Amino acid sequence: MNGTVDLEREIRLLLQRRGPLSVAFITRFLNEMGIDCTRQKVERVLRKLVLNGVVETFYNGGRYNRRKHYRLR
Repeated sequence: MNGTVDLEREIRLLLQRRGPLSVAFITRFLNEMGIDCTRQKVERVLRKLVLNGVVETFYNGGRYNRRKHYRLR
């Protein structure tokens, strides 16, 4: 359970520092920081943060990149 709590905190700090990000970039930056995680684990934690109202989702309205992005509320 401590790993999940730490991952939640790291994701919140990352979104606070870098702004809105997609799951791919969140996973990449966490791995570069030395936190070993997969995209599936990051998505699971983000889903929980969205349900708790800490993070909100939006779609980037670009022509080619319509991926879901996450930002702090």
